[in-house]
Order: sequence, then C-alpha cells, then structure tokens
Amino acid sequence: MAVLRTLRSSLHRLWRLLALTAILAFSLLEVLFTNPRTRALRALWLSRICRRLIRLYRVTVTTIGPVPACGAVISNHLSYVDIAVHASTRPCVFVSKIELRSTPIFGWVSRMAGTVYVDRSSGRSALKAGDRMVKGFRDGLPVVFFPEGTTGVGDLPTLPFHGGLIAMAIAAGQPVTAAFIHYELSPEDLLRGRSTRNDVHWSTQTLFRHVWNYSSLSGLHATIRFAPEPIAFSPAAITNRKLAAREAQAAVNALAVTVQEPAERLCAAGAP
Repeated sequence: MAVLRTLRSSLHRLWRLLALTAILAFSLLEVLFTNPRTRALRALWLSRICRRLIRLYRVTVTTIGPVPACGAVISNHLSYVDIAVHASTRPCVFVSKIELRSTPIFGWVSRMAGTVYVDRSSGRSALKAGDRMVKGFRDGLPVVFFPEGTTGVGDLPTLPFHGGLIAMAIAAGQPVTAAFIHYELSPEDLLRGRSTRNDVHWSTQTLFRHVWNYSSLSGLHATIRFAPEPIAFSPAAITNRKLAAREAQAAVNALAVTVQEPAERLCAAGAP
C-alpha cells in the first residue's frame, strides 16, 4: 500500500512538472508573437503566467487591505512562490538580486517580465536599479521588492532589511507600502506531515528539490496582508537609510502572522 501511494505521488509530481513545462512553453510563444514592448505589457504578461501557475498548483489567494496600485511595495520573502502570488493579484514590477538572472526557468521569465536586477556588491548596479525603479514608478506600476535580500523559513517574521532600495523609493517621492505574505497548507497535507517550513518556504534547498517537494502538495492558501496606509517614515529615516530599513521592517512585522504548524491544525480538526 505504501509503495502504491509513493508511486501515485511520483506520477502526480511528474504530471505537474510536465504541465509546468507546457505553460512556460506556451508563455514563450505568447511573448514572442505579441512582442510586448512596454513595461506595463510585460507586467501584464507575467501576471497571466502566474495566474496559470497558481491554478495548476491549486493555490488560492486572499488579499487583506487595499492592494497598492502604484508606489513601492515591500514584503517578507519565503519562496519564489511569493512572486507568483504577488503578480497574480495585479500587474507589477519586481526588483530582484542579480543572481536570479542565471536561475533556470525563473531567470528567463524574470528577464522577459522586465524585472529590475540589483547587484548589492556593486554601487553602480544599485544606482542603475534605482533608475529602473523610477521608470517603473513613472509607468504607474507598483514596484515590489523584498528588503531581506534572501528567503527565510518563517522562524522569524522577517530577517534584517537592507535599506538601499527603500531609500531610493523615498528619494523618488514614492509611497512605500508594507505587506506580509503567509501560507497555509490543506488539512490533507497537514495530515501527511507536510509543513510550510519544509515544503513551501525555500531556505537552502536546491531549486529542483524544492519544486519536486512543492509539486506533491494537494493545495495551498496564500494570504497577503497589505497595510492600510503607506509607511510614515520619521524625518530622521528619510535621510538615514539604516533607520529607514528598521522602520520598514517594523511596519512589515506589524502585519506578521504566525507560521502554521501541523499540530495546531490537527488539534483544530479534532484528530487524535
């Protein structure tokens, strides 16, 4: 019986991976034929891809609070799934570390979608990223970035924030809205011993291992909590990016939700 379940699970994962490949292939043809030239059209293309992907992986999304239509949006970062969830809610521009460009599959999609890349080790790269962010603001698109600069596993609401991009958004006169993303597994997956920490949050897993684990989930619910108002930075933070980073992190932490634990859901369901 256990062998049969393992075989069924492996076949299900393979089917999803094949479907994922088909979606990406279709999206490639779509972008080649439509040739979206503006940042807004590319952001719309990415939003369509992400909606297809979350349907494939049975991800449902709830937003709490007003979804920003412009300005900068800062969020905690747990997985590349965050990007799909954020983009599925509305077309937007992402800012990402430059390493994403060389990531299989996701690097190609990010380039086609007009992602702004930043190399934190290069001051010149950061300035170029700031210029591209300003162009995104001028196009009337929300610019989403993750000030942690890496993914966490949810043990802490957020990791320390980097202040460079936040300072650039402030200098551009743009509102900066805090957001917090949170995931919940289905009761079925919880009963199977799965957890958001190991199967949704990325941490140090390889890309293939994470996609393989994630493909076995029966469903996932994502919630994005948006702050009701942009962050009101103190006068000191406007001129001090380290202080701006601390105030921004506090604003995101204020929206935090406790990471879901399998035992909690099992107890709530009345399981022995």
